[in-house]
Amino acid sequence: MPIFQYKGRNAKGEAITGELEENTKSSAASHLINIGITPVDITESATEQNNVLDKLQDSLKSRTPDTNDLIMFSRQMSTLLKAGISILPTLQGLKAHMTHIGMRDAIGEIASDLEAGRSLAGSMQKYPHIFSTLFISMVNVGENTGQLDQAFQHIYKYLEIDKETKDRVKAALRYPSFVLIAMAIAVAIINLFVIPAFAKVFAGFGSELPWATKILMATSQFTVNYWQFILLGLILSVIGINAYFKTEEGLYKWDRYKLRLPLVGKIVNMATLARFSRAFSMAFRAGVPITQTLVIVSKAVDNTFIEQRILAMRDGLEHGESLTQTAVASKLFTPLVLQMISVGEETGSVDDMLDEVATFYEREVDYDTKKLSSAIEPIMITVIGIMVLILALGVFLPMWDLGGAAMGH
Repeated sequence: MPIFQYKGRNAKGEAITGELEENTKSSAASHLINIGITPVDITESATEQNNVLDKLQDSLKSRTPDTNDLIMFSRQMSTLLKAGISILPTLQGLKAHMTHIGMRDAIGEIASDLEAGRSLAGSMQKYPHIFSTLFISMVNVGENTGQLDQAFQHIYKYLEIDKETKDRVKAALRYPSFVLIAMAIAVAIINLFVIPAFAKVFAGFGSELPWATKILMATSQFTVNYWQFILLGLILSVIGINAYFKTEEGLYKWDRYKLRLPLVGKIVNMATLARFSRAFSMAFRAGVPITQTLVIVSKAVDNTFIEQRILAMRDGLEHGESLTQTAVASKLFTPLVLQMISVGEETGSVDDMLDEVATFYEREVDYDTKKLSSAIEPIMITVIGIMVLILALGVFLPMWDLGGAAMGH
């Protein structure tokens, strides 16, 4: 809110100056008149510092909350509602202890909307950056069935399992990422500082250098001479790739490609399908219609390629196909999983079968992430060994030749 500096006179005619925080200049004038001050001059004096603080506060409010915040909120909502506390005191009590600024303000606004007669799910729809479509749909079902506490219980259990799966995938990718970064830094240091020092020594040999040394010296010289352009090229490449991946086409291609990455693609694929199966089971069990469930779950998988396949499954159901037929046509699931879906459809227990499917995929993710380090280590050792071999041949072969020549003399 802007700050206005004013000059005016009080009822005795004495000159008065001060500052006032109001939305507009006219509202500031009205406020001064109401307190018995006749305004003479009003100027806006909002400082740049205040603008920066306002922008910082706005960015904090618009920041997507961490999964832990949503888990804690859902768990507390479930516990308090189950204890018989009505929803308004529950929200007001949680607001006082909320650390995330955006969630705290959103919960306050939601409580105000409930007092005005709006539904909880309808109020949450105003904050899509905080509450996902799946989250809101589950709350809506809980409201309509009178089982809001169970809805929040299903939500926090789903979020906990989903977070565990994501954390396992991140942990599996952390080791190779660190190794690759360390290798890149080592190569840069060798090219910029180590090889040039040896190049001065080799220049005085006056003899033909080995091929490995020539490669190292040429690479180093190119890096030293054009490192600015190399760095600029890398920065522009990163910016360009990020910009492309933010487009609809680029995001779709990347989401499709990362499912086929060597070693990690299978893990990402199974983790995504585990999220799909778990979310589908939860929404379907809550009573959400199956076609609407597929639309909701397609947004929850966080992969545009799989999202399009899931929406194709919904189209197949709308054309009269069975869930099993649409699952086969999607080419997302293994034969074992397809058989489980078929059994669930025949017995009327699709939600239970998809729970089993989610558990199956989560176990596979856990098993494969534990194997990933042992699978990557030989590859990393081989790459590092090749780099060390080239470096050793390039640096030490000329020295051996020089030593052999000296011994011969």
